[in-house]
Amino acid sequence: MSVRHTVPLHEITITAVRAQGAGGQNVNKVSNAAHLHFDVQASSLPDRIKERLLTLADRRITPDGVIVIKAQQHRSLEQNRKEALQRLQSLIQRAAFIPKIRKPTKPKKSAVAKRLENKTQRSQLKVGRQKVIDRDH
Repeated sequence: MSVRHTVPLHEITITAVRAQGAGGQNVNKVSNAAHLHFDVQASSLPDRIKERLLTLADRRITPDGVIVIKAQQHRSLEQNRKEALQRLQSLIQRAAFIPKIRKPTKPKKSAVAKRLENKTQRSQLKVGRQKVIDRDH
């Protein structure tokens, strides 16, 4: 079951910062990386998703419960903004997914009996292969 949870844009803060790494002169003068900040506790998400988000083992979630995502793959700020929003959406989707609980099952009595019967037959076969020890002498 996949339910999409949308977050209003006013709950997300995106700031433009300079990208790191190589890039020539452009990287020194243009702020085209996007820093996304999203406060989980102050958001309008359902409480169960907030709890699951905060318990995720993800380095992008601070101890204060703020998700920080830095996107700098693309050359334009707009593409990096989209990338950051997509990453936030996938993180929320991951928290919203609840795996099915496995119900342990027992083997049927007939299956247990059949297995034990096969073990007995195999054992008898191996006993028949052993050397015959003559105990009369």
